[in-house]
Amino acid sequence: MAKNNHLEENNQKKLDSLLRHSGSALPTDVYNDAIKYAESIAGIENCVAVVSNLVENRSRIIAGKFADLLNLSDYDNENSIWEKKILDLMTEEERQEKYIAELRFYHFLKRIVPSKRDEYYLMSQLRFRLQNKRFMDIQHRMYYMYDESKKHIIAAICLYSPLTFSHSGKSYVVNSITGIYEELTNSNSNAVLSQRECQVLSLIEKGMKSREIAETLNISIHTVNRHRQSILESLQVKNSYEACRIAKSMSLI
Repeated sequence: MAKNNHLEENNQKKLDSLLRHSGSALPTDVYNDAIKYAESIAGIENCVAVVSNLVENRSRIIAGKFADLLNLSDYDNENSIWEKKILDLMTEEERQEKYIAELRFYHFLKRIVPSKRDEYYLMSQLRFRLQNKRFMDIQHRMYYMYDESKKHIIAAICLYSPLTFSHSGKSYVVNSITGIYEELTNSNSNAVLSQRECQVLSLIEKGMKSREIAETLNISIHTVNRHRQSILESLQVKNSYEACRIAKSMSLI
């Protein structure tokens, strides 16, 4: 259990680092518009809406009627981009899966041209534990807001509501214009690392040195070193040990 706690904390910190260092200032009018949208959607859908200011590290929670069932009616602010009271309704394993899906979504968006990134959102199936110890299936939708360049994320809107229908998988990236969706699983791990990078990292995890990896894969040492650097940059870690740990938690290796 301690290992799971460590992985969960590590993945949350990794997301925090990626998101909170990816943007510039959040214009006041953009933030206010996001709050108005969240208030409207929470009122119409009765869902719980969360607007996270990734620049100032704070969140506003708008409680629709569904919040009564979750005992979150009086929950309206958080001095963090993480909605702790909502996360506490999930098991450690469920939170871990949520963080991994969001990491994969972040890296998926890096492959999309900036002008198209705001067309996509993340949809996940979660399980909440209610006060009576009963579990309830929840639909989670997460939308990112960008600066004018569309390159930097400056805010996020999360919507939590009862799950009305289920898919075979847990998390999907959805194109809001075409309706086409893609499951975020280890089968599309190249959204984070390429197939060759996964091969290199697997050999690193086995204790191989760069020269041994080059010989095994029949590539040059220069290419191996280039892959190693790319892996560190993609996973936003400082060394191979951390890269292996994160990659294993994301089922990349």
